[in-house]
Amino acid sequence: MDPMGLTSTDPLTDLLTGVRTSGAVFNQSCLTGSWAARFEGGPPLALAVLVRGSAWITPQDGDPVRIGPGDVAVLCGGAPYVIADAPDTEPDVVVRHDGRCTTPQGEELAGPRVPDADAWDTEKAHSTLLLSAVYTVDSGTPGRLLAALPPLAVVEARVGVCPVGRTTFEEITREEPGRQILLDRTLDLMLITALRAWFTRPGAQVPAWYRAHSDPVVGPALRMLQGDPAHPWTLPALAARTGVSRANLARRFTTLVGQPPMTYLRKRRLTLAADLLRKPDTTLATVANRVGFSNAFALSAAFKREHGVSPSEYRTSVG
Repeated sequence: MDPMGLTSTDPLTDLLTGVRTSGAVFNQSCLTGSWAARFEGGPPLALAVLVRGSAWITPQDGDPVRIGPGDVAVLCGGAPYVIADAPDTEPDVVVRHDGRCTTPQGEELAGPRVPDADAWDTEKAHSTLLLSAVYTVDSGTPGRLLAALPPLAVVEARVGVCPVGRTTFEEITREEPGRQILLDRTLDLMLITALRAWFTRPGAQVPAWYRAHSDPVVGPALRMLQGDPAHPWTLPALAARTGVSRANLARRFTTLVGQPPMTYLRKRRLTLAADLLRKPDTTLATVANRVGFSNAFALSAAFKREHGVSPSEYRTSVG
């Protein structure tokens, strides 16, 4: 794979390229009676897995959704949300951005415990066991991912199997070298598995470009543009590689993706440029070369037209 993460082979891989967690934090809550917790939000992605019992998740400005054992909830956009035993239970705990737990009035409370294998013991089968995790993005701007998902995506156990169980948590909770990287990659696996089930479930509403990957003409064209965006692609060259006329490719591509091939390529290059600009030691000239612009000036002008700010201003805002 390209070391900068520009190679793509399928729509989900392309969607998640460069999105990787760092410093993942899992929390375990064993809950009984009436309970509710308000999560402040902040990170662009969070996951909640119900191991036992039932719960309701209410995203900000959204309707409550019930989750059951084995269901995985993916929360997108960083907006606050509430997890409770019932939709009308008022939160008595607030989980802050930094992981602290307080009352709604700001008084400090003991935080949730890190997961342990004993959580699966049947002696507490009457309680609700909730695992929550914050997905802190290490690299890559997850803009396209967030645009492809609703604020709350619940993958039911009958649709997708959560790859985390007691055996996994026996391993990741051991205080031994490599524990943090194991937590990080476990959360990556949870996210990938959940999203694969979400996008392939019956009746799934997915972005046009996602569906277009399965088209025999547009799919190969998309993979070429995504796999090597720095190549000096032209419509005639792309049409020749896909075995159709320029007019046919342009028409079919625009219908399925929603924009012409060269427009898609330009936006793709600028999205990748935004990702690479997050790395403070990467020069603008290097970024321009990596994504297919002739020089830093050309990239800067196109970037400002697309994003409304210069690359340096963008880098400062996300730094």
